Amino acid sequence: MDHFLYHDGELHAEDVPVAEIAAQVGTPFYCYSTATLTRHFRLFDEALEGMPHLVCYAMKAASNQAILKTLAGLGAGMDVVSAGEYMRAKAAGVPGDKIVFSGVGKTREEMRIALEGGVRQFNVESEPEMAALSEVAVSLGVEVPITVRVNPDVDAKTHAKIATGKSENKFGIPIARAREVYAEAARLPGIKVIGIDVHIGSQLTDLEPFRLAYQKVAELTEVLRADGHEIVRLDLGGGLGIPYERSNAAPPLPTDYGALIRETVGHLGCEIEIEPGRLVAGNAGILVSKVIYVKSGEGRDFLILDGAMNDLIRPAMYDAYHDIVPVREPAPGAEPAKYDIVGPVCESGDTFAKGRVMPHVGEGDLVAFRSAGAYGAVMSSEYNTRPLVPEVLVHEHQFAVIRPRPTFDEMINRDTIPAWL
Repeated sequence: MDHFLYHDGELHAEDVPVAEIAAQVGTPFYCYSTATLTRHFRLFDEALEGMPHLVCYAMKAASNQAILKTLAGLGAGMDVVSAGEYMRAKAAGVPGDKIVFSGVGKTREEMRIALEGGVRQFNVESEPEMAALSEVAVSLGVEVPITVRVNPDVDAKTHAKIATGKSENKFGIPIARAREVYAEAARLPGIKVIGIDVHIGSQLTDLEPFRLAYQKVAELTEVLRADGHEIVRLDLGGGLGIPYERSNAAPPLPTDYGALIRETVGHLGCEIEIEPGRLVAGNAGILVSKVIYVKSGEGRDFLILDGAMNDLIRPAMYDAYHDIVPVREPAPGAEPAKYDIVGPVCESGDTFAKGRVMPHVGEGDLVAFRSAGAYGAVMSSEYNTRPLVPEVLVHEHQFAVIRPRPTFDEMINRDTIPAWL
């Protein structure tokens, strides 16, 4: 569910006409709904009600500080994967004891920044990282809580580029080696083992891979406790998918996911952490673009937009589907048209959809990419010296620009020309 609906023939973001935002901000732009962000976060929080838990929003999905502050106000923790994300979370007012630091390649400088600023735990991904973290913690005279990310060798049955829990993936340590790695962690100074971390991938539309992974984590918990380790926290990752194609069967609900967690690990008495990102932010955002031209080609029509692959790279990178709808509601019974929907970048990869059947639109019309709130703005770039897309947050009848579009001068003036030129 989202809060982007047609009212009186115009697509609205909550109570604000999308066309009104476009008139003031220009296109393309991202638009987020506060009501949708709130609803989706609360679904996860309520799904774990009665269990000690913390829902840590995976910032990599959408990291604008206004989004972070909105979620933090609801009680969210944050899952960060870089010093930059850590600093964003702190700038948005998130306390260190609600920030979990994940990621396969943490540097010693990133460790230092988080340890000095306060952190809930590090999710350690390898033995070399664990040794480095020990060195940094000892140099600062602190003890750092850690979980070790285990790779359960479970096929998430998702896109290969976002699967993280199979044996060939770069993430975590093989679960078969967990006992020796935990034994090493217990010997290291400055390190305090508190739990286990697992994350098997993103955009999962079936609960069975979660079940297999969490059963393995439950078994490992008992083994590690028998070895003398204090396992009081389980970080179960994120990955629950969203319905990008409205015609497809809906993915499992957070309530179903919460029930699975209770069933598989609820008996262990551990505090539960989950790290949803896509399901919180995905349907809470749209990308709005304008039709520059409708071009007739050889046996096909092209819809050429002012939005491009640098603004929304998911279709080019993952062959991802986004529902694309006109901002002005089509008349009942209107004949649909078929388009290849493309952007202006000089690459054939700058294609959002091929042979897409949708309501007829013309030059100057606005279209909206649904379910674009996650991995949209955060993955955008200035390729072709195209300005980063502005971001807008809507709250009921009002909206605010939460990241402005840079001017060409601002972009160009970031370059520095050497003295010898």
